[in-house]
Amino acid sequence: MLGSMGRTLVVKATAGADAPERCAQAFTVAATAAAAGVTVSLWLTGESTWFAVPGRAGQFTLPHSAPLDDLLDVILATGQVTACTQCAARRDIGPDDVLPGVRIAGAAVFVEEAMAEGAQALVY
Repeated sequence: MLGSMGRTLVVKATAGADAPERCAQAFTVAATAAAAGVTVSLWLTGESTWFAVPGRAGQFTLPHSAPLDDLLDVILATGQVTACTQCAARRDIGPDDVLPGVRIAGAAVFVEEAMAEGAQALVY
């Protein structure tokens, strides 16, 4: 089982509706790992930051892709979802605007997670 390895997968989604396949890939990989028992930290940056806001993931559609809101629910249930501080600020998204369980944090926290022993970082 993947989760028994004690590894963490840190996934940074840098695209949203502007690059739907890349966005869906990030969420799919993160949710698949989370469902397999891997500790997952999903970072929402750039246009994907909008998916930290209630209802936004449900508006995303991509043929032959799992619904983004379902994937996000899996990740939130078992892992950590973080919206980039600067990206959120540029979009006027504050702590009261995000889904329950989503935190807003900056680059220092991302680096700490990505560089932790046993961590694997992927950027989409």
